Parts: sequence; C-alpha cells; structure tokens
Amino acid sequence: MNLPASDYRCYRHADREAYISCQRCERLICPECMNDASVGFQCPSCIAEGAKSVRLPRTIAGGKVSSREGVVSMGLIAINGIAFVLTLATGGTGGSFFEDGALWPYGVADGDYWRLLTSAFLHGGVLHLLFNMYALFLFGPFVEKALGTWRFIAAYLTAAMVGSLFVYFLADPRTLTIGASGAVFGLFALALVLLLKAKQDVRSLLVLLAINALISTQGNISWEGHLGGFVGGLILGLVFAYAPRDRRTLVQVVAFSAMWLVMIGAIVLRTVELTTPV
Repeated sequence: MNLPASDYRCYRHADREAYISCQRCERLICPECMNDASVGFQCPSCIAEGAKSVRLPRTIAGGKVSSREGVVSMGLIAINGIAFVLTLATGGTGGSFFEDGALWPYGVADGDYWRLLTSAFLHGGVLHLLFNMYALFLFGPFVEKALGTWRFIAAYLTAAMVGSLFVYFLADPRTLTIGASGAVFGLFALALVLLLKAKQDVRSLLVLLAINALISTQGNISWEGHLGGFVGGLILGLVFAYAPRDRRTLVQVVAFSAMWLVMIGAIVLRTVELTTPV
C-alpha cells in the first residue's frame, strides 16, 4: 500500500498513525483497533460482522445454551422455600396464605383460577417440601440444560398446570391439594423421553418412577396431580425430542398453544359442571 506519510491514519481514529491493515477489509488500523485473528489482525467492524455469521450453540430442543446451568431450577427451589416460610409465618396450613393459594376445586369454580398454579408452590410440611425439592434438584438442571431457560420455565409451569387440571377433574372437589409433585413428575417424564432419545440407560429412572407410582396410591397423596404432571411432561418431552429440526420452534409453539387451549377449555367445562345446580 503506497500512500503519502500523512495518509497513514487509522480509519476509525483519524488523529492516530496506523501502519497495519485489517486482514478482511484492508483498511488501516491503530493498535487500539487491532484484534488478533487467525492470520494478522482484524478491525472491530469486521470482528462484529464475522460474529453475525457464527451460529450460536443450541440445546437439543433448540433453546439457547445457558452459561448458568441450573439457575432456573435453583430459583424454583428458592421460590418454594420462600412460600413455605410465608406459610409458617401466616399461620401454617390454617393460615390465609396457604388457604388462598391451595387448590380447592370449589374455590377455582368460584373464580379463584390462580389456585391451579399457586398450589404447585405450596407444601404442607418439611418432609413434603424436602422430597419435592430434592427431586427438582436432581432432575431440574438436567432438563433445564437440555431445553434451555425459557423452554424449561414453560415446560415446568405447563406440567404443573396439567397436574392441577387432573386434580380439578378427578379429585374430590371438597379437598385441598398442594405441592410441586405434578411439576416434578413432569420433569420425570421429560427426563425419560430425553434420555431415550439420547439412547441412554433409563432403568434407574424407571425404578424410581415405579416406586413413586406406588407411593402415589398411598394415604393422602394426590395421584391425580402426579398422573397429570407426568402426562403433561410426556407430551412435551415427545415434542421437544422429536420435532423436525428445521421446524422445531414452530412445532413447539403450536404444541404449547394447543395444550393451553385444551386446558382452558377443560377448566371452563369443569367449572360449569361444579357450578350448575344438580
């Protein structure tokens, strides 16, 4: 490059001398604008342009890979813990915080639709809380890593809602139901499908599911919520794992939309059933 001495100036900083050219655009750049490249240096503009053409890594479900693995799962554990502390601070299971958030079908039918979701963050005792949070701690980060942050949040809340919907339809409408078990069973189902997709050994998970299925039939445990959460997670797992790669986001959006529309319709039908005089 043959230029008068006065023309050896950085194209980004006209007051600075420059004798090195960018390997891509060949414009002169000063030391501040020099970025190491595989060969020579590149200017900031070319670095930025090149970054646009680099494909960002994606999860198996098409979500962005998070640099903070498990942060949402830990956040959900914290929310459940805070809700439990608030329950204790407001009178325990007989207090207003608990009673206003628990899933009481007649309450939902009267217009308290938030109960279908808030009930998934309430627990009746320390052991109940610890069991669900331990399961969330074990399976949450794995599913979160596979789905990506926003897909994981959507899947968790959807599984919780499907679990509540099964309770709304199948349980005694006079009883209260609480707990993250529905969402946790959704994570079990998601993990099962994702592991099968990856051709991993799922025998330990199947044993765990069998044990939990047996426990679900005992005492005051809500088998309806467990079953609903598992069904919801299974449907979402199949969508995430087997949607065509070139249309997976579209398929996922349609699947989520369809599930929520069906749930809304089912809630309306059950509400009419519970509020219609016999």
